[in-house]
Amino acid sequence: MIVQQDAPVKSRGASNHLFDRGLRVFPDGTTRITVERDPVPRYAKAGRGAYLEDVDGNRFLDLNNNFTTLIHGHAYAPIVEAVSSQLACGSCFANPTEHEIILAEMLIDRIPPVERVRFVNSGTEAVMFAIKAARAFTGRPAIARIEGSFHGAYDWAEIGQAGTPLTWGPPEAPAPVPLYRGAPASVADDVLILRFNDLEGLQRLEDVADRLSCVLVDPMPSRAGLIAADPGYLKALAASAHRSGVLIIADEVLNLRQGYHGAAAKYGLEPDLVAMGKIIGGGFPIGAIGGREDVMRVFGTKQGKGYLPQGGTFSANPVSMLAGHIAMQALTRDEFDRLERLGNDVRTGLSAAIRRHGAPFSVTGAASLFRIHPKENPPREFRQTFCNGEEEEMLRRLHRHFLASGILLPSGAAASLSTPMGLAETTMIVDCFDDFLSHANQH
Repeated sequence: MIVQQDAPVKSRGASNHLFDRGLRVFPDGTTRITVERDPVPRYAKAGRGAYLEDVDGNRFLDLNNNFTTLIHGHAYAPIVEAVSSQLACGSCFANPTEHEIILAEMLIDRIPPVERVRFVNSGTEAVMFAIKAARAFTGRPAIARIEGSFHGAYDWAEIGQAGTPLTWGPPEAPAPVPLYRGAPASVADDVLILRFNDLEGLQRLEDVADRLSCVLVDPMPSRAGLIAADPGYLKALAASAHRSGVLIIADEVLNLRQGYHGAAAKYGLEPDLVAMGKIIGGGFPIGAIGGREDVMRVFGTKQGKGYLPQGGTFSANPVSMLAGHIAMQALTRDEFDRLERLGNDVRTGLSAAIRRHGAPFSVTGAASLFRIHPKENPPREFRQTFCNGEEEEMLRRLHRHFLASGILLPSGAAASLSTPMGLAETTMIVDCFDDFLSHANQH
C-alpha cells in the first residue's frame, strides 16, 4: 500500500506566477538549466529535514537534495545555529581563518589520497583546477575522460559529456563531441574519450600518453547512469595511466557521499588528485582539490615543477568552511553505514517490485544513491543508458506519478537519500514505485 501525503498535491498557481516573472528576467525563465519543469518549475518556499514545501503549499519527500548536496536534508539545525553565529562575526574576509584549516585537516584525515588541499567555490572549479594542476605538474596539455560523465562547466571537461547515437562515433573510438556550437576545435583535439568498463579501449590512452596530463574519472559515473565499475577496470585504468606518467583525477564532487573515505577508496582506485564539493560545504557553495603533496605543490611555489596561480574572492569563506566541517563531522562511519543500509533497502525493494511485475526496468547505484532505468538490463556504460523516445516518456510518467504521490524524484530517476530519512521514507519510495508499475501494467 502506498504511503499517502496528508493532502493531495495542489495546483501550481503561485509557481506559474513566479515563472511568468522569471521569463521577463532570465533567458529561459530560471537561472539554472538543471532546474526541472513540467511544464514550469515548482518554486521552493522552505525545507525541513527530508521534506520540501513549495510556494503552493505542497509538501514533498525530497530525493533531489539540491543535486545530492544536502546529505543532512534541509535546515540542519547544527549548521543553522553555527552559521547564524558566524554571520554576526562576518561572512567573508581577504584574510584566512581557522575554519579553513579545520576542514582541510578533516579531509586529509579521511580521504586517503589527500595530503594537501586547496579550496574553491564549486565542483566545476575543483575539476578545472585539478586539470590545470595536472597540466602544470606534467607539462602536457591533453586530458582523457569517460564518455557521458558529467564534470562541470570547464570546456575540456565538457567534451564528450552529451553525445548521442548520431554524434558519439564508433565504440572503438568515441568522438570528442563538444557540448555547444562554437566550442573551439582545438579543445576537442586535446580530449581523448574513453568508454567506461572498456578494457580494450585503454590501449588508446597509452597510444597518446606523451600528450596526456591526466585521466578524469568518476568512480561511479553519476550523470552517465550511476554505473558500477567491472571488477578490475579502475585498477587497469590507473595502471595504464601511471605506466606513462599520466595522473589520475577522481571526480568525487558527487560521489564523496558514498563512504567515510570517499568513493575512490571504496572501489580500489588510487588517484593522484581528488575533486570534491557538494557535501563538504554543508549546503553552502564549495569545492576543493586535494591530492599528493608533490602534485599539489604547483599551487604553492614558483620554484620547481610548474606553478599554478589560483585564487577566488569567496574561496575558503568561513561560512562554507564552518558549515562543511559540521556536516562532515556528523557523517560518522556509523552514519555512512546507516545510509548505505537505507540505500540497499531501497534498491532491493525497487528490484523486487520490478521482478514481481515483470517490468522492463533496472536499478543501479550504491550507498545513498540510486537510479531507475527504463531498461530490462542494468547498463554497463553510457551508451547503454541512452533513452529512446518511448523510454523518455516512461520516465516522464514515472516522475509525474512520484510527484502526485508527494515525492520529488528527479526526471531522470537518479535520486539521493539523506540522513533524516528512515524506514518510513524508504517504504514510501518503494511502495510508490510498486504502485506505478501496477498502473503501468494496466496500459
